[in-house]
Amino acid sequence: MEIRFLYYEECPSHEEALERLRKVLDEEGIRADIEVVRVETTEQAKRLRFPGSPTILVNGRDIDPPSNAQYALTCRAYQLEDGRISPLPSVEMIRGALRVVNKNNLKRN
Repeated sequence: MEIRFLYYEECPSHEEALERLRKVLDEEGIRADIEVVRVETTEQAKRLRFPGSPTILVNGRDIDPPSNAQYALTCRAYQLEDGRISPLPSVEMIRGALRVVNKNNLKRN
C-alpha cells in the first residue's frame, strides 16, 4: 500500500491528521510507509494536484476527493459524516479509505 501525506506548513491541523493516520494504520494492522510531502510553492501544489492541507493519498487516490479542487497553498476542509465541516479528516474517513484499498489488495493476491 502506498500512502502519501501532503501538507502545507501554515495549516495547523496537519500534525494531528498525521497522528490520526498513523493511529488508524496501527489499529488496522496495516504496515505501510508514509511518504510525508511538504508542499512549499504554488507551482508544486499545482503539479501535485494538492487541494489543501492535509491531504492523504492511498495508492494515489485522495481519501475524500474534492468535487471542484483548486490546487494551491491553502488549508483544507472536510465534510464529516454528521455534516459538520472540519480541518481534519475523521478517523472513520481514513479507516474507510484504508480498508477499501486493503480489501482490493487482498483480492489481487
